[in-house]
Amino acid sequence: MQIMPTSPLALPLPELGVVRGVRLATGAAGIRYTGRTDLVLMEFALGTTMAGVFTRNQCPGAPVEWCRSVLSGGVARALVVNAGNANVFTGRAGYETCQRTAEVAAELIGCKPEQVCLASTGVIGEILPVERLTRALPSLYNTLNTTGWAEAARGIMTTDTFPKAAVKTTQIGEEKVIIQGIAKGSGMIAPDMATMLSFIVTDAALPAPILQTLLSEGVKTTFNCITVDSDTSTSDTVLLFATGMASHASIDVTTDALTDPILADFRKALNAVLQELALMVVRDGEGITKLMHITVTGAVSEDSARRVGLAIGNSPLVKTAIAGEDANWGRIVMAVGKSGEPAHRDTLSLSIGGVCIAEYGTVCEGYDETQVVAHMRGQEVDIAVDLGQGNGSAKIWSCDLTHGYIDINGSYRS
Repeated sequence: MQIMPTSPLALPLPELGVVRGVRLATGAAGIRYTGRTDLVLMEFALGTTMAGVFTRNQCPGAPVEWCRSVLSGGVARALVVNAGNANVFTGRAGYETCQRTAEVAAELIGCKPEQVCLASTGVIGEILPVERLTRALPSLYNTLNTTGWAEAARGIMTTDTFPKAAVKTTQIGEEKVIIQGIAKGSGMIAPDMATMLSFIVTDAALPAPILQTLLSEGVKTTFNCITVDSDTSTSDTVLLFATGMASHASIDVTTDALTDPILADFRKALNAVLQELALMVVRDGEGITKLMHITVTGAVSEDSARRVGLAIGNSPLVKTAIAGEDANWGRIVMAVGKSGEPAHRDTLSLSIGGVCIAEYGTVCEGYDETQVVAHMRGQEVDIAVDLGQGNGSAKIWSCDLTHGYIDINGSYRS
């Protein structure tokens, strides 16, 4: 596999703290790569609750199906993640690999296999060599520690050019809690729930149904609003764990997670972590040189605005124009029209970099392309579309399309 230079839009890892109730370890199992970590183990305290969202791709990987099956239990004691092999489209062998991995991890930790979550990322259609994975787990268990977050972020990377992590501290009542997470993703990014792999842990004490509500709602405007290449992965998984080590007031399972004031700060901080991780994935888009911020207003609904924004962000013609710093705004109009959402030429307005380009079906009077071209020379390009049809709005994040994307994906398995 060709090693690409670090994305020009990469962000440094933040200073990561300790999350009470979780220990981590990484190791090199040699699943596909040589000379790098490719296996991550997390151990969670007794009583840890969990929530998850997964790909809607109709050919999901065995680990996705495994996690869906254990999610109903609402509790987790461990997470095992490998990079290099997605364990997708591997038939009965894929399930047996999951079963065996969970059994080995459960024996080490002292829990049931159905309390072990699994995730895999990498090449599709190749049998995952489970013996390499299970052989490496005991040494990982023996090196579990509370500070291995940065190593874990690196251990789950595939074509990523930089590790991704985010952390926020907040409060539930008077008690301070932490929310910390890692993610991986660079290509095959057009989430239909979340994106590639992301794992978030908090020391809050929250019932699983509360966690699920918060996570499901949070991904709608974060992970589900990014795109790199319009391809929805077979492995998309986002898991949220709450270790329960914080001593805040008990949260009843009947609490309205989206409106109760006691969870307002926590909800805001969780969404901030989700958004930071999602944007890091776009910033690491394969071959990226530009980040697109797409704002759609005036749609008939929020869902309609999101679909219009994704049509713009996924358009190869728009993406290549951004890469070439070409102010060919007609391609954006085309993308709006092809989205299939309610839109009309005579009510649509468009701006790039805050410069009004077109409105009411024609070019703005006195439009000067010079300012737009200057804006497009930067690393971040702002596109705003007002459909003039209603009150729906959405924000979408995408990236340009360069020859670097072809270089990476043309040699992905070699």
